Amino acid sequence: MTQERHGPRERMVFSAAQLIRRGGVTATGMREVAAHARAPRGSLQHYFPGGKEQLVNEAVAWAGRYAGRRVARFLAGLDEPTPSGLFAAMAAQWTEEYTADGFAAGCPVAAATVDAAACADSTREAAAAAFATWRQPVAGALADMGVPAARAEPLATLMISTLEGAILMARAERDVRPLTTVVRELGPLLDAAVRPRPA
Repeated sequence: MTQERHGPRERMVFSAAQLIRRGGVTATGMREVAAHARAPRGSLQHYFPGGKEQLVNEAVAWAGRYAGRRVARFLAGLDEPTPSGLFAAMAAQWTEEYTADGFAAGCPVAAATVDAAACADSTREAAAAAFATWRQPVAGALADMGVPAARAEPLATLMISTLEGAILMARAERDVRPLTTVVRELGPLLDAAVRPRPA
């Protein structure tokens, strides 16, 4: 994930997302966010009067929007869009990151979900909304490729939940094998859902 070059508020939301993906919500402190964003500590209260809860929720929402926007970029990089190709591109983002930078970070939305027991209910709701924000463009892409509408959203859920599980396993094992495995195994099932276009 790359930082969007905006003002201090946007930098703090981005920084919170980056810190959450490394240490979770509980370990992410407001001071650390301000330092990471290179923002004055006093600006946190100004921009986030709801405190850490508001900042975390906005970081989770940002992550959902980021993941949703990536779908179009992945599709643009495919010579011939297929469900398996889209899923492979989604997983490759993580395989490449882990190969280059190690396994320290995961998905901030997943991290917030895991920490939900220690967080406000609004954070769980923000995570659910972020997953929905990500799922919608995946389902739309599948439908555009010829997957029947009734199956597009369930398969989008399957793709995202499989990817999130593979990310967790890859981090635990310090190995990209779970990611390459799910791409290989899920790809044929996804492509089989495409209905042939009428001649």
